Amino acid sequence: MNTGGIMSSITEKQTNSRQKMDSLLGARKETLSLYNELASLRPFNEEEDVTVVLQEFCESLMDYTASAHFQLYRFIEDGTERRANVRTVAEKVYPNITETTEQFLDFNDKYEIEQKGKHFSRLGDDLSSLGEILADRILFEDQVISAFDVVKSS
Repeated sequence: MNTGGIMSSITEKQTNSRQKMDSLLGARKETLSLYNELASLRPFNEEEDVTVVLQEFCESLMDYTASAHFQLYRFIEDGTERRANVRTVAEKVYPNITETTEQFLDFNDKYEIEQKGKHFSRLGDDLSSLGEILADRILFEDQVISAFDVVKSS
C-alpha cells in the first residue's frame, strides 16, 4: 500500500479546499467593504459617487454569490464532496443559502445600471435589509467552513 500517495492526495485535497475557502472569503470581504462604503454615502441620491459605488457593490455581490456556489456548494451538489459531516452541514444550511442567493439576485436586478435612479428612494431601506441577509448568509457559510476545518484538523 502506498501511504505516501494517499497522504499526498489528502494533502492536495485539503490545499484545494483551503484555496476555495480563501477565494470565497476574499469575495465576501470585498463585498462587505463595498457595502460599508455604500452605506457611508447616506443620504442616497443620484450623484455619480453613489451610482458608481452601488454598481461596484452589485458586481461584487454577484461575484461573491457565484464564488460561494462555484467554490463551495457545487462540490456538495454534484457529490464530489465525500466527507459526511461536511455534506450533512451543507445540506442543512443549503436551503438558507439558496434563499439568500435569490435575495441577492433580486437586489442586483432592482439596482442594476439599466434601472439607474429608478429606486433610489428605497435604497436605504433595501440596503439595511440586505445587510441583515448578508449577516445571515455569513453565519450559514461559516457553518460549512467550520465543517471543512474540523475535517482538516482531524
